[in-house]
Amino acid sequence: EVATAVKHGTKNKRLALHALGRKKQFEKQLNHIDGVLQTIEFQREALENASTNAEVLQVMGGASKALKAAHNNMDIDQVHDLMEDIAEQQEVANEIAEAISNPVGFDRAIDDDELLRELEQLEQEELDKQLLDVQPTPVVLPDAPSTDLPTASKAKPAKADHDKDLEDLEMWANA
Repeated sequence: EVATAVKHGTKNKRLALHALGRKKQFEKQLNHIDGVLQTIEFQREALENASTNAEVLQVMGGASKALKAAHNNMDIDQVHDLMEDIAEQQEVANEIAEAISNPVGFDRAIDDDELLRELEQLEQEELDKQLLDVQPTPVVLPDAPSTDLPTASKAKPAKADHDKDLEDLEMWANA
């Protein structure tokens, strides 16, 4: 219609106006149809949600009834009594297992403290043996000087004695 209006716009105004009027009418119908489609879409979504909610509610009701039926013959006191019975039977089973595992006919009068003392004594004997078997470490000493050490005279002053000692030591080291 826009193309028709442009085509007749300069030659035939009445035909151009008529084309523009039809364009407006089509736009109005298009808006109306869009509104109807949106309304239908909203209603479809609302129906789906309602259907889903109804199914969920029905399932929840069924689950509630099933739980009630499962717990119908139970109460908390029965559960506690049952758990106590199980614990008692477990204790009996442990006592039986312990009784079976003890050897029959063997003297169980062995004192653990006595065994520990014997073990400590054996360990001490082994340690003493290791300490006594230690080999002496050879000590290497320098050879003694082969020259006689000079004797110091008492008449010389102390500084001279000191110088003489240094001289003797130097001679001994170079020998």
